[in-house]
Amino acid sequence: MLLVATLALAAAGPSVAPPLAVAGPSVAPWLAPQEPPPSFHRQVRPILQARCQGCHQPAKAKLGVDLTSHAAILRGGKDGPILEAGDAAASLLIDVLLPLGAEPPDMPEEGEPLSDDEIALLRAWINAGAHDDTPPALARTIDAEHPPLYLQPPVLTSLAWSPDGELLAVSGHHEVLLHAPQESDQTLLRLIGMSERIQDLAFSPDGGRLAVAAGSPARIGELQIWTVPEGKLSLSLPVSYDTIYGVSWSPDGSRVAFGCADNSVRVVEAESGREILFQGAHSDWVLGTEFSADASHLVTISRDRSMKLYKIESDQFIDNITSITPGALKGGLLSVQRRPGVDQLLVGGADGTPRLYRMFREKKRVIGDDFNLIRAFDALPGRIYAVAFQADGSRFAAGSSWSGRGMVQFAQVEDGATLWRQDISAAVYDLSFHPHLPRLSIACSDGWVRTLSTEDGSVIDEFLPVPLQDSAQ
Repeated sequence: MLLVATLALAAAGPSVAPPLAVAGPSVAPWLAPQEPPPSFHRQVRPILQARCQGCHQPAKAKLGVDLTSHAAILRGGKDGPILEAGDAAASLLIDVLLPLGAEPPDMPEEGEPLSDDEIALLRAWINAGAHDDTPPALARTIDAEHPPLYLQPPVLTSLAWSPDGELLAVSGHHEVLLHAPQESDQTLLRLIGMSERIQDLAFSPDGGRLAVAAGSPARIGELQIWTVPEGKLSLSLPVSYDTIYGVSWSPDGSRVAFGCADNSVRVVEAESGREILFQGAHSDWVLGTEFSADASHLVTISRDRSMKLYKIESDQFIDNITSITPGALKGGLLSVQRRPGVDQLLVGGADGTPRLYRMFREKKRVIGDDFNLIRAFDALPGRIYAVAFQADGSRFAAGSSWSGRGMVQFAQVEDGATLWRQDISAAVYDLSFHPHLPRLSIACSDGWVRTLSTEDGSVIDEFLPVPLQDSAQ
């Protein structure tokens, strides 16, 4: 019967109206599908975070505009409101994103303009009322006016002495703390930025700037560069989707390298953030970077058990410095430092053995060789999270972690002799030599900074780098 009815309709020709033909405006408005308004937290905030917050955040609010929270956006800037809820056409936030004839848009000043789809989404959000759907637990509550409060010491992931030995930078939560140990460990500055996690710190060769590898896990990475001792944020570069690692400076202080959890490595100009090199040769997180002595090459280490070499100007992967033979390394590499004055690299990782490698291969690779290895040193218990050379490059220290405890080993480079070992009651996650004094400072999992004598490894000082609050308050 269905076939007969269908044939009958076909035979009737065009005079028969198609059954149930309801199209266009004849549909009742209450039956038309309604698009939900864009979500500020899930859709709008990520665009602003990735494209705008480098210049518009509490630590660097250009023109007084802070785009890191809904409340701050509604406040506007020095010149007044930037958003008219319900009217995107009257909102400065949209106006600065649009080109003016042949002229590019005013914002963003660096990088490509926002795409048509991104601007359309921002328009739709404003026209729908510019509502805030940020979950209360994820609302931003920390900035320079509202510094982090510590009820207990945080795990210390990184620390670094300035080249003149006047400042010790220590990681905190959402901040880096600058101390002047010569003045009873006085906290001089608290460098509070957007990122909650601080992974690595490095002073520029002249000591005038501090590079910070940071980010918010599973959301975004951020390279911060602060001027020292003013404590001003000169560069905030949002990168990738997770925290970044292993920051290092070129010898002339013009470039900064860092690794990412997306398996990539980047080199950028320190002043502008412009990308010079991007490589994705690793198959796991890139946790450390080092420039060659002449800054022509870059070295990276990764959880994938390899150390790789790149030529910067040609953006070219050159070589695997470590052996590619399966099992040559028993685990991922976690720390690297170039020996002062020469192109040799000290690495440590999951197998607990510090190793010294030459940076450049001097003979043809043979499968199975480990030609670039100069020396393997005495193994430490657990994983090595930090290695560092003394200023003259003649000795080095390595710090490890196992079962909640740590160890620091101090050894000579040329003959590999271990001079001393010191057990630590907490895991050791970073270490830094004082540039002029026989001291080695270590960052520990229990939140304490300890300073060891390089003469015998004894603990000569220890302090909490963050201000603790009374739990009863």
